[in-house]
Amino acid sequence: MLRKMLDKLAHSFEKGGKHEKLYPLYEAADTFLYTPPDVAKRDAHVRDALDLKRMMTTVVIALLPCVLFAMYNTGLQAHLMIAKGAAPLDNWQTALYQLLGFGFDPANILACFLHGAIYFLPVYIITMAIGGNCEALFSVVRKHEINEGFLVTGLLFPLTLPPTIPLWQVALGIAFGVVIGKEVFGGTGMNVLNPALTARAFLFFAYPAQISGDQPWVAANLATLPQGVSGATALGRAAADPMQVINHTGDWTATWWDCFIGTIPGSMGETSTLCCLIGAAVLILTKVGSWRTMLGVVLGTLALSSMFNAIGSQTNQLFNLPFEWHIVLGGWAFGTVFMATDPVSSAFTDTGKLIYGFGIGALVVLVRVVNPAYPEGMMLAILFMNMFAPLIDHFFVQANIKRRLARHGA
Repeated sequence: MLRKMLDKLAHSFEKGGKHEKLYPLYEAADTFLYTPPDVAKRDAHVRDALDLKRMMTTVVIALLPCVLFAMYNTGLQAHLMIAKGAAPLDNWQTALYQLLGFGFDPANILACFLHGAIYFLPVYIITMAIGGNCEALFSVVRKHEINEGFLVTGLLFPLTLPPTIPLWQVALGIAFGVVIGKEVFGGTGMNVLNPALTARAFLFFAYPAQISGDQPWVAANLATLPQGVSGATALGRAAADPMQVINHTGDWTATWWDCFIGTIPGSMGETSTLCCLIGAAVLILTKVGSWRTMLGVVLGTLALSSMFNAIGSQTNQLFNLPFEWHIVLGGWAFGTVFMATDPVSSAFTDTGKLIYGFGIGALVVLVRVVNPAYPEGMMLAILFMNMFAPLIDHFFVQANIKRRLARHGA
């Protein structure tokens, strides 16, 4: 029935039809629901089961563990703080949660999940509504199709945000990321920078009070907590006193295992290294994400963190932060698996992917250690290497051309 209805409406949106200018909107709905009707009929075409739709759908599936854990951990952190004496924030999310009649018990997994969902889902809905309309507007004006790429961007961006981010900032950030990060370059496949990271960077520098510091990371009123309890992220705490985090002393009680699992304050979808590893397995097994890029990030992080550990410092204790802690703090795992492997903004040659990833891994440690004013260096490292990816590929492509010419005596 749905197929017949779409076919009946098709002539109105095709060339010469009454709604010809809105064809990208019709085409987006048609190809989202059904396989495109166009098929290769001659032997000159390459037949491959992996198209853009399947690629982006695979990334969405790989992100699902992070999404589910984001909702659970957001509620968990709020319940833990409330159990320590904090009153819930006086906002509509918590008011709605209380109206549903669930308690603030940290041990109740369903209650934690539902409380976190009330914070995550509005951010996701605003992202998809505003960002999707920006994409649709450019598609109608340029008369090109709307593809599934924004499904991934629209899911990545909310996962990089704190739970209490104002919704108007979410709308502003994703509009900036889509328009400035992608559409001004020509749309999907033409962008130099990762759109989700561009949106995140815009908010980071434009509204630092709402996206950094102690307050935004926990959906509970920290002002009423007993003295000594804080909602700071593990990475923010490490920048102030890394030994306290490593030895989980003082008022920081989270262990390395807690950081690996992700039951700590932080951006909604970035805290769990375990969920990111599950996503990495999906991307590598389906060959959608590059294992070379991920390996390069690991090697770069290991190399520079080991070098700083060997040098040591009495004035900057971050020099002593070991490799195994770098990979479970902040957005390292999330950025390595889902951001650095973006097929458009990353390197595409095999050796170039290793060098590109190595540069990200080295830069993230450099930013974290040498410039602790920005303790989360993953975002800056990936955006910086995005700009060098075309140059890296250029050298390897030219080297391959020279080898082929020499091989054939040209």
